[in-house]
Amino acid sequence: MTRLADQVAVVTGAGSGIGKAIALALGTQGATLALVGRRLGPLESVVALAQAAGVAARACPADLACDEQIHDLNATLKREYNRVDILVHSAAMIRMGTVADAPAEDLDLHYQANLRGPYLLTQDLLPLIRLRQGQIVFINSSAGLTARANVGQYAATKHALKAIADSLRDEVNRDGVRVLSVFPGRTATPTQERLHALERRPYQPDRLLQPEDVADVVVNALCLPRTAEVTEIKIRPMLKSE
Repeated sequence: MTRLADQVAVVTGAGSGIGKAIALALGTQGATLALVGRRLGPLESVVALAQAAGVAARACPADLACDEQIHDLNATLKREYNRVDILVHSAAMIRMGTVADAPAEDLDLHYQANLRGPYLLTQDLLPLIRLRQGQIVFINSSAGLTARANVGQYAATKHALKAIADSLRDEVNRDGVRVLSVFPGRTATPTQERLHALERRPYQPDRLLQPEDVADVVVNALCLPRTAEVTEIKIRPMLKSE
């Protein structure tokens, strides 16, 4: 199927996990992929998978915690495509710690990667997205709705990301731009495996959401007719970890 043919999709955090799954799912619908992440190696692996399936894709390495690299990415996308139809924010970082003990420096890192980076990239790309009446997806987290112990810093940035998405939607709907926030529960990704290890819990990926589950609902929302807009999706594992 090619419901997204002739569209350019920029996906951050595309080297693994949910970002990778969304990128490949968008490619199956005909989108041209610009894959963003900090590490070139994983991005090139995803590019190879996409190209093997006949999808046009390129790696765009960038550290979204660095303003200069965000601006450079914007310049690259303008030069290579001069358009953006879909922007998916899937890059994020998480460090665990209690409010009593987690260093303030970690809060700065969460803010830079999880909030300021997506905010600045959205600002840079918004003129191109408006011209195409495009779509913006924020992959948030269940922690962006309800904070639990030991993830206060991460959850704070995810709550703030929801606020940015909600305000943005109210500002750009009049231009034909749709904005979606997605709140996945625990998903079988390398990050989740690391968190389970830190929590000293058995990692049971078959009992978690799969990245492809999240990708499926995102692509379905993006492909809806323009008479509708999905604003929020909450998705969680059907099975519960033992």
